Amino acid sequence: MKHECCAPNCEYDLAVIGAGSAGFSAAITAAEGGVRVALIGHGTIGGTCVNVGCVPSKTMIRAAEAVFSAQSAHRFPGLRGEAQVSDWAALIAAKEDLVASLRQKKYANLLPGYHGVTYIDEGPARLVLGGVEVGGRKIKVSKVIVATGGRSAVPDVAGISEVPTLDSTALLELKALPESLIFLGGGYIGVELAQMMARLGTRVTIVCRSRLLPRAEPEVSEALAKALRAEGISVVEKVTYDAARLDGSRTVVTVTVNGAARDLAADHLVLSTGRIPNTDGLGLKEMGVETDQRGAIIVGDDMATTRSGVYAAGDVTDRDQFVYMAAYGAKLAARNAVLGGKECYDNAAMPWVVFCDPQIAGVGLTEAQAYAAGYDVKTSVLPLENVPRALAARNTTGLIKLVADRANDRLLGGVIMAQEGADSIQTLSLALKFGMTTKALGETIFPYLTTVEGFKLAAQTFDKDVAKLSCCAG
Repeated sequence: MKHECCAPNCEYDLAVIGAGSAGFSAAITAAEGGVRVALIGHGTIGGTCVNVGCVPSKTMIRAAEAVFSAQSAHRFPGLRGEAQVSDWAALIAAKEDLVASLRQKKYANLLPGYHGVTYIDEGPARLVLGGVEVGGRKIKVSKVIVATGGRSAVPDVAGISEVPTLDSTALLELKALPESLIFLGGGYIGVELAQMMARLGTRVTIVCRSRLLPRAEPEVSEALAKALRAEGISVVEKVTYDAARLDGSRTVVTVTVNGAARDLAADHLVLSTGRIPNTDGLGLKEMGVETDQRGAIIVGDDMATTRSGVYAAGDVTDRDQFVYMAAYGAKLAARNAVLGGKECYDNAAMPWVVFCDPQIAGVGLTEAQAYAAGYDVKTSVLPLENVPRALAARNTTGLIKLVADRANDRLLGGVIMAQEGADSIQTLSLALKFGMTTKALGETIFPYLTTVEGFKLAAQTFDKDVAKLSCCAG
C-alpha cells in the first residue's frame, strides 16, 4: 500500500504523540498495516491507566474490599471476622510492584515485537508545519495522532493554590495511612477512592456540588449515598465550594450547605473534581487544531481534528474518558489516517463501570437522556431484594433500572447497582447492540442465582410483579 509520506524526505508515515493506551493502540494498528510509526513518549510509558489510574486504584480497592468483607461477615448468622491494615507501606509497595510489572510487560516489552514502530523519548512534542518537533529536531511526517491523555483538574476555589492537596496519584503514594480525608468531588474517581480509604481505616468526607455520580440515574445516586453513609462516610451534597485554608497542619474547607456556611477539616484535601486534557505546549492553536472550553481536542466521528492530517484519540479529546474507548478511538484514528479506512466512532452500546461497592455499571441512555432525545419513555426499577443472588449473599443493597422505547419496546439503556454489577453489564450492552426488546430480554434464559439474572427480572417488571413469581418461573 502506498502512503502519502513515502517520499525520501519523510522519515515515517505516522507520528503518534503519547505512549499510553491510546498511543500504543494507534501505533500497533498502524504497524500491523505495514506503516512506519514514530511513537513519541509523553510522560511515563504506559500512560494514565497502568501507572496512576485503573491498575493501582483497582488493586487498592480490592484490598479494601478484603478488609470490609471480613468485617461484614457477621451478616451471616454464626460468622464473625476481623481485618485491618497492618502494614500500609507493604500494601503500597505491592501496588507499585504490580504497576511496574504491567508497565514493563504490556508496554515497554511489546515495542521490540513491532519493527515498524520507533519509540522516541526525547522530551515534549509540538506540532509544526510538515511534522512534529521533539527534542530539538523535526520529524517529517504527514499524518499525526495526538494521544497525550489527561491529568487531574484543580477546581476554582479561593485559597486552593495555597494549601497542600492530593490528587488520585498522590493519594496512592502516601507514606502513611491518614486519619482523615476530605474528597472534593463526588464523581466516579471520588466515590471509588473515598470508599476505599474509608474501608482501610480513614475517616472520610465527600463534598460535591450536586449529587454523587451526577450523570447516573438519580435512583442510583440516592442509593449510593445511603450505602456510603451506612459505612460511616460523611456525604455532603449540593454545596458551594467557598474557600480552603490551612489551620496548623490540617486543611479546612468552607462550604455553603442550604444557605449556611460550614467548615470541614481533615489531614488532607483530595481533589476529585474531574480531569483535564494534556494539550498545553502542543502548538494546537498555531496549527489550527480546535479545542473546546476544557481544552480538549475536538474530533469528528472519524477521529480527525480540524487540521488536515492531524487526528486525536483518548482523554485528550472531547470523547469518552475511558481507557478502552481511548484504545478503540485510537485504532479508528490509525486506520482512517494511514490505512485507507472510513470508520466512525460508535459508543451507542458502550458500557461503563464505577468500581465502588456495590459496583455501578451502565450502558446506553439514562431516562433523562431518552426523554431529551424525543423517545416515548418507559422504565422499570427493580430493587435488588428481588434478585435471588442478592438474597443468598445477604446483601440486597442496590437496584437495576431499564429504559425502553414505549413505541416499539426496544431497550434504550440501563444501569445496575450490585456487588457483581461490573461483570453483568456486558449482557445489557449486547442487548442494546442487537436491538433487543424488553420482552425478548425477559424471555431469555439466564442461569439461576446469578446477578445477571436480575436483567431478566427487571425486563419482566415492565409487565408483571416478579415478587409473585416462584424461582425460575419467569
